[in-house]
Amino acid sequence: MEKAKRAAGYRAADMILDEDRIIGVGTGSTVAFFIEALREKNLMHGRMFVASSLDTALKLREMEARLLDLSTVDHVDVYIDGADEVDAEGNMIKGRGGAHVREKMLAYISRRNIFVVDESKLVGKLGGKPLPIEVLPNAVSHVLKALRSMGLNASIRSSRCKDGPCISDNGGVIIDLQVGVIEDPEGLEARLLRIPGVVDTGLFIGYVDRLVVGMRSGEAVVKEFKRRRGLL
Repeated sequence: MEKAKRAAGYRAADMILDEDRIIGVGTGSTVAFFIEALREKNLMHGRMFVASSLDTALKLREMEARLLDLSTVDHVDVYIDGADEVDAEGNMIKGRGGAHVREKMLAYISRRNIFVVDESKLVGKLGGKPLPIEVLPNAVSHVLKALRSMGLNASIRSSRCKDGPCISDNGGVIIDLQVGVIEDPEGLEARLLRIPGVVDTGLFIGYVDRLVVGMRSGEAVVKEFKRRRGLL
C-alpha cells in the first residue's frame, strides 16, 4: 500500500492554499508522505506548523520547519491527518499512533480538515479495527471495570519499546476496545465519554471536509463531505 499512501499524501500537499499560513499535521505513515511532499514541493517556506505528536514534530524539525505548540494557537488554517477506518459518511476510527486526543483538538480548531488514507481504510461500517481511548492513569482500573460491565472487550495497549502500558504524549494510558460493528458511532462515543477518567475516544464523527483516498494504481480520489463538528 506504499504507492497508495504516497499518492494520498502528495495529493493533499497539492491542496495547500497560498493563504494557509498555519498548518496542523497529524501522525502516521500516510501523513509522513504528506510531510515529504511539503519539502519536495517547496511548501515549507513562510508557513508555521502545529504537530499532533512528538514523532511528527521531530519529522518537521528535521526539515527546519517553524513549529508552534498546540497550547499557543486557537486555530489552524488547514489540518492534514490519516485514519485507520473511514465509513461512507466520513466517520472515522483513529488512534493507532496513540495521538488521537491532540489530533481531535487540531481537527476541532482547524478551518479546513483534509484526511488522507489508502483505499484499504474504507469500510462499510466502523469497528473492524480496535477503537482506542485515552484514560487518565489513576482512572485505569475503574475505567476497565466500567468498559467490561458494558460488555466491551477492553485491554491496555502494551508499549512496543518498553515493558508496560502505551503512554500518550499527554501522559494518558491507551486502552483498546474490540467493539465489533459500530451501528451507532455517536451513541457509543457518548457512552464512553460519560465514564469519569476517559479523556477522549478515537471516534472522529463529522470532522471531515475532504477525504483523499490513495489507490493501488497510484492515483488519488478526493471525496467531499459536509463537516458537522469544530470551530467552523
